[in-house]
Amino acid sequence: MATGAPDVRVQLVRRPGRADPTPGAPRTVLAARPSEGAGVLVVERLLVDDLRDLLEHDPAALAAGRLAGAAPYDGPLWLVCTNGRRDVCCAELGRPVAAALAVRWPAATWETTHLGGHRFSATLLALPTGVVLGRLDPAGAVAACGALAEGEVPLDATRGRAGLPASAQVAELALRRRLGLTGIDDVRVVATGDGWVELAAGGGSGRWYAAVTSRPGVPRPASCGDEKRKAAPVHEVVLREV
Repeated sequence: MATGAPDVRVQLVRRPGRADPTPGAPRTVLAARPSEGAGVLVVERLLVDDLRDLLEHDPAALAAGRLAGAAPYDGPLWLVCTNGRRDVCCAELGRPVAAALAVRWPAATWETTHLGGHRFSATLLALPTGVVLGRLDPAGAVAACGALAEGEVPLDATRGRAGLPASAQVAELALRRRLGLTGIDDVRVVATGDGWVELAAGGGSGRWYAAVTSRPGVPRPASCGDEKRKAAPVHEVVLREV
């Protein structure tokens, strides 16, 4: 999955459960890239008989999230981290979440390799919105994804939006909470800099400037399988309408 050239992030996905793929069945390849002038991503899907067929694609196009011969994918996608090798919590908490989502959205739900932010497990990346959810349980995940499918951001479960720097993610969430804006397109990041973010808010709320500072938080275990303590960053946001 490409999240924007030149940066590329690759995820390996599978259907929920431990069943092996059907021999000879086509493999699904998904690519996501930023859309023009909007917060959501463009998602495409390609079926290949052999993953080695991807070696024949233009590397630059792949890096930009473009798959030759792919068709637009218009529905939601729920990518649930179940990578127990990085953190056992991702597997123990993520698999029940994926199973619950698959009951309601069987075609949209995938287990995926490490998404990052395992201290927030169970975690999920939603496409095409790019919204990342965390600290999910099965019932909460179904409710949060249901809100996203209806065009609403579930603020209590949202960690941020993929493809944005951390400062922009926390600034967007802070503005949404301040103004009570939950629509997917209600808040847009206009520009970012060193310690500042400019945002545009819908509903006649205009432009906002966010000053973002970060400091180390209280050291906590960063992984279920690792007793080492790590201080995760704590972000503070000061908002001003411009």
